[in-house]
Amino acid sequence: MLTPLLVSLLLPLLTDQALITIVVAIAVVLVVGTTGLVVARRRRAELPPAAPKPSVEAPEPKVGEDAEEPRDTPTRTLEDTELPESAAAGTTVEKPESAQGRLVRLRARLARSQGSLGKGLLALLSRDKLDEEAWEDIETTLITADVGVAPTQELVDKLRTRMRVEGVGAAEAREILREELIDLVNPSLDRSLNVTRKEAQPAVVLVVGVNGTGKTTTVGKLARVLVAEDKHVVLGAADTFRAAAADQLQTWGERVGVRTVRGPEGGDPASIAFDSVKQGIEEEADVVLVDTAGRLHTKTGLMDELGKVKRVIEKTAEVDEVLLVIDATTGQNGLTQARVFAEVIDVTGLVLTKLDGTAKGGIVIAVQRELGVPVKLVGLGEGPDDMAPFDAEQFVDALLD
Repeated sequence: MLTPLLVSLLLPLLTDQALITIVVAIAVVLVVGTTGLVVARRRRAELPPAAPKPSVEAPEPKVGEDAEEPRDTPTRTLEDTELPESAAAGTTVEKPESAQGRLVRLRARLARSQGSLGKGLLALLSRDKLDEEAWEDIETTLITADVGVAPTQELVDKLRTRMRVEGVGAAEAREILREELIDLVNPSLDRSLNVTRKEAQPAVVLVVGVNGTGKTTTVGKLARVLVAEDKHVVLGAADTFRAAAADQLQTWGERVGVRTVRGPEGGDPASIAFDSVKQGIEEEADVVLVDTAGRLHTKTGLMDELGKVKRVIEKTAEVDEVLLVIDATTGQNGLTQARVFAEVIDVTGLVLTKLDGTAKGGIVIAVQRELGVPVKLVGLGEGPDDMAPFDAEQFVDALLD
């Protein structure tokens, strides 16, 4: 805008035509500006009044909130898997074979798989002359059968002494071999399962082992053994990392009318084990069998997790049995696995699976000697009742049949 002083100075210099042009321009600017103000005021008048903004106070952060560890899955989810409609409606549930009945059948199967060991030893001991070469052959036969170096040397020393002192023939040699083998297997070890319910809680059995040894199948077969003894059993599917492990265990349970407690896939195994025991207490069950995920004995983190599972269970109930499942066909590698597991968790008993698939039954002797823990159960086939309590004398008799 031109000031009055500047206008007074410029007026004498401007022509009439210039003055008219300036005046017209100023008038146009004033008219346009006034029109814009009027339109803006009308638009504001037509708009509805803005809603007042609510005053929201942000909550103060809790102490340590940023350090809180996120969880991908809930750790206390409990899913009680009911029986299918058909079973719940009264469909006949399988009656498992009794332990005594299956022992007779399994002994014959064991004799077929392990008979070569006994026959080989008897053939060597029945020679007319037992020279150093013959005794070396006996040692080789025993070591090849995974008996182990130290137990083999001990057995050979006893056999040599007795054969020399007693001067026996072939028939007597068989009896001496039987006696010494039974002594080596150690019948004095307590092979009974601690599955007796206490006053306020069920017996708890934790089943552990490396991948592929047959833990879930072992839990299912053991449930059948216990049901045959008229025990009330609850299964805990704490193997949350193997696809369909919980489904597999549930199927085993359904066949004999046993409940399976399971949780979300990939969930916390310790939480599911805890919930399984809690469910067993509520149902006043006799035994809770907890299946765990297979883990390589070389993986420190997974082995530590196994200890955590046991500690969490013990917040509610005592763990009565920790059964280590070993694949008999793995031989000395199974012995290495057993050694590592025993260092991490207090193993109370051994289960040897697939014993019918190997002629190396000497692993029974080797693993017991290594851990000082008895073999309590043996698996001898794919059938649902192909598992039986281990008996030292029957095992040796099967070897020498």
